[in-house]
Amino acid sequence: MGRRSHGLTIWIQILALLCLCGSSAAQVSFSVSEEVDKGAAVGNLAKDLNINLQELEYRDLRVVSGNSKRYFEVDLKTGVLYVVDRIDREELCPNTAKCSLNVEAILSHPVRLHRIAVQIMDINDNEPSFKEKVKIFNVSESSSPGERYLLPMANDADTGSNSVKSYKLSPNEYFSLDVQSGGEQSASADLSVSAELVLQKALDREKQAVIRLTLTAVDGGKPPRTGMLQIIVNVLDVNDNTPAFSKTLYKARVSENAPAGSIVIQLNATDLDEGENGRLVYSFIKRANLNPDDMFFINAETGEITVKGNLDHEAQSAYEIRIQAKDQGSSPRSGNVKLLVEVVDVNDNAPEILVTSLMSPVKEDAEIGSVVALVTVTDKDGGNNGLTSCKLSGVVPFKLKSNYKNYYSLVVDGLLDRESDSVYNVTITATDEGIPPLSTTSVITVQVSDVNDNAPRFLQPVINVYVKENSPVGTTLYTITAVDPDVDGNAKISYSSLHSPKNIPISSFVNVHPDTGDIISLQSFNYEELKTFQFKVQATDSGVPPLSSNVTVNVFILDENDNSPGILAPYSDHGSVNSENIPYSAEAGYFVAKIRAVDADSGYNALLSYHISEPKGNNLFRIGTSTGEIRTKRRMSDNDLKTHPVVVLVSDNGEPSLSATVSIDVVVVESTGDIQTQFRHVPVKEENFSDLNLYLLISIVSVSVIFLLSFISLIAVKCHRTDSSFSRYSAPMITTHPDGSWSYSKSTQQYDVCFSSDTLKSDVVVFPASFPPVDAELISINEGDTFNRTQTLPTKEKVCSVLKKY
Repeated sequence: MGRRSHGLTIWIQILALLCLCGSSAAQVSFSVSEEVDKGAAVGNLAKDLNINLQELEYRDLRVVSGNSKRYFEVDLKTGVLYVVDRIDREELCPNTAKCSLNVEAILSHPVRLHRIAVQIMDINDNEPSFKEKVKIFNVSESSSPGERYLLPMANDADTGSNSVKSYKLSPNEYFSLDVQSGGEQSASADLSVSAELVLQKALDREKQAVIRLTLTAVDGGKPPRTGMLQIIVNVLDVNDNTPAFSKTLYKARVSENAPAGSIVIQLNATDLDEGENGRLVYSFIKRANLNPDDMFFINAETGEITVKGNLDHEAQSAYEIRIQAKDQGSSPRSGNVKLLVEVVDVNDNAPEILVTSLMSPVKEDAEIGSVVALVTVTDKDGGNNGLTSCKLSGVVPFKLKSNYKNYYSLVVDGLLDRESDSVYNVTITATDEGIPPLSTTSVITVQVSDVNDNAPRFLQPVINVYVKENSPVGTTLYTITAVDPDVDGNAKISYSSLHSPKNIPISSFVNVHPDTGDIISLQSFNYEELKTFQFKVQATDSGVPPLSSNVTVNVFILDENDNSPGILAPYSDHGSVNSENIPYSAEAGYFVAKIRAVDADSGYNALLSYHISEPKGNNLFRIGTSTGEIRTKRRMSDNDLKTHPVVVLVSDNGEPSLSATVSIDVVVVESTGDIQTQFRHVPVKEENFSDLNLYLLISIVSVSVIFLLSFISLIAVKCHRTDSSFSRYSAPMITTHPDGSWSYSKSTQQYDVCFSSDTLKSDVVVFPASFPPVDAELISINEGDTFNRTQTLPTKEKVCSVLKKY
């Protein structure tokens, strides 16, 4: 609206100027092409207006246009009309075949007005175009060939020969293009050409549901310009196709432990139709006794099959299923397909171990390689899950020997010893090769039977038996026991005695019970006649062949107090009365007589003591309890009797104690010349060295040597533990000097010897170094010259008691 009012104002000015100048000139025409460059010359305005070039500036030549934009100017030096702005014919003269731009040339002095018409020439600077970018046609696939469809027309801003002159269609097999021309009388040349789409071939939606074409409009320019329109032909469906699966046979694999809902397979059936005609519904087809719905579920819309029941490869390894796909058209069509489902085995079954033909018990002397049992290993799984290996656990004298595949033999692989192991729990472990592997353990109990491979064995290499003398016949002295680690008959032991190596008639001494091993005495033993004897006992089992072993039995006779003391000469005459004379002047301690006695017993039973049993008068005499020496207690007095009867009681130390008596009449004489004695060797107390002292000295030296040798022997025996120690278990012996009160011992033993400081008045006490086996007693002398058995001595220690005479 603003541009129009502005142009109107310019024309009013031009009209006013024409009125003022009172004259006008004829119209001048020029032509110029659109889109020329700025400064391009349109024409020589000075020449066409017959104006001298020298007057142009004076007369002030100007160009005035009715448009808001100035497209032209005049060069006052040359008089040329030239372009000063872009000229677009389609903008200045839209939808018109011809286009001209009118301007006015004005001269002053005098004023003149000239009309100038500039014809704008069209160039082909615009391509044809369609109002729509895409044209869509819906055509049923049942349409017949020859049907026509009108196409849109293209527009071209250019005119004349530069406008749309023809149409072209992209090559295809279904449609062709029919172009129609409008003729010369059409007002607009670019609207005179039209086109139609013609169906040449029957459509098939399933083959090509959408047909895309390109319509091209071509103008007449040089070079020509084109414009394109996209044509989409949608082929409408009819239910003329049967559903079809993508495969004729489907195969799927699913693990047997797959949980419910696990996807087995996604079926894919297609129906080339569309809409309801192409919407498919999937379902199982029941055949024979197989109902797939028990184990699987199918999604009716998607065709997805999932697990429904519990699959077990061992129960059924595969399923053959028929599936149907049906469309939903008015006349539904359907198709079916076969599905093979393989149930993949997983390692869910542990191996099973079966033991057959168990040879039990097995003899302990069975050779290596002997078959004990047959072992079969099975696994219900398949493939690697069913492959197994078998081995033994722990250290046992057996091994598995493979026979064939999963068959094994359990054979002996080491030495068997029933006494060490009578039962073997053989652990067999079978493992499969699954991932993860499963294993089974089976324990086979193999009993080992006994063979007679062990001889009876005694608990002690030497048996020492202690028996009291005078024990009754038939007394069980000892029960020998031997052990045999074998069992049953192989361990049944019988006992028998063997002959003594010293040709002692053992069969007359003892009898060995064959079943119990009791050693029974066949006679009563006398210690004084037989102190010890030795024999062997043999233990024999009942095996085949029988085995035996021997043991040495040492029998020691223990002394009993069965012998009374015997009085030695010169007082040994039974029933006689002995007499001794002493001078009246005898001092206290005067030696009167010495009573000597012996006891056939041994030990304490032979330990003698002397007592005056019937003291009379003023108790003039005393006797050494251990020496038997009778001496005066005091000097004689006038009141004392001339004859003193003395009864000496000799008692042993046994239990009960046995004794003997001797009577001596001691006669008091006035002088020593009247003294007569029955002894050739009467002890006289002298200060010089007597024969008795010489004997005692020799005895001391001898016994010391014996003691030293015995001590060395004892050490050697204890170090080497030889069988020569038999003698150390012999019964104890006590011996004295011949002038003493005990008998000598002829037994070869080791002794401890002790003396008092007064060798003249002492006895020698000898004890075996290693005896007694039970506690012994220490003998001591008190001031009253009586024996007290008070102190207990430990076994196997040296015991010494000094017997002193006061």
